[in-house]
Amino acid sequence: MRYAAAVSLSALLCVAWTEARDDVKDEKKDAKPEVVRLWPGEAPDETDKIGPETTRLSPKLDRKQVEVTKQTRMVTNVTTPTLTIYRPAKEKDVGTAVLICPGGGYWNLFWELEGEEVAAWLQSIGVTGMILKYRVPRRADDTKGEPARRPLQDAQRSVSLVRSKAKDWGIDPKRIGLVGFSAGGHLAFATATSFEKRTYKAADDVDRLSCRPDFSISVYSGYLKAKDRDELSPGLSVPKGTPPLFFAHGGDDLISDPGHSVIAYLAAKRAGVPAELHVYAGTAHDFGVRKVDKPCDGWTRSCADWMRQQGFLGNRK
Repeated sequence: MRYAAAVSLSALLCVAWTEARDDVKDEKKDAKPEVVRLWPGEAPDETDKIGPETTRLSPKLDRKQVEVTKQTRMVTNVTTPTLTIYRPAKEKDVGTAVLICPGGGYWNLFWELEGEEVAAWLQSIGVTGMILKYRVPRRADDTKGEPARRPLQDAQRSVSLVRSKAKDWGIDPKRIGLVGFSAGGHLAFATATSFEKRTYKAADDVDRLSCRPDFSISVYSGYLKAKDRDELSPGLSVPKGTPPLFFAHGGDDLISDPGHSVIAYLAAKRAGVPAELHVYAGTAHDFGVRKVDKPCDGWTRSCADWMRQQGFLGNRK
């Protein structure tokens, strides 16, 4: 994640506008995805007037900081959170849904690299990918140096919403997961571990359903490790009942130290939660699901194997 110590840097992160990975090339691009609003009215605690939602290209960064250095599309000024739904081909569909949390330091959403391309990868393995457009940028009342609080409201709501629509959308309500990148990796982990208490007042009957995901995947996350010690950040814990967790990180990540994923993995293991961790040598930030000719190029295969072993990629029951 592009955490607070690197906010100014994270806002500039970029990646190459290249072809998607080989394993997603064959997916159809012409079908228009469905877009669903998260909230029945205005999102909770929404007071800032930040201007219209905006899409723009990211500037370039040094090769040492990110795996590729060309521009990618970002979204910001989000006040109306949504889910953008990409369904797999009917013959591939395994009935699993994964909510996708793009990164961007809680300032922007890296919509292309960590959203659309991730959805295409999920489609290629028979999973419905749903890009969560959560609220960014940070609001004036967010604590400096800490994660923004409204995105967790949006993420919890999204899990309950998908569960409420599972029958209509052809999804197994016990196969709803998250995958997040950078700041979105923190959001995925926080959602997976904060299911005991909803962070907003119930808006409607959707919020009667559990906001606990069935699994969670965090990729080059930040905000997970305390700033001055080797333990989880204040406010994070791994309670009993936390779903299975998967972590992937670059060993040479200058934006989000791999210690964030290592500490979270160890906390999960101590709590008896099934967890898997991959740290890739010689790898920086922002590799997404793109082919980068490094060992981290295989993280999606490892993740799919893990999902299969956990029972989330098998045939429908």
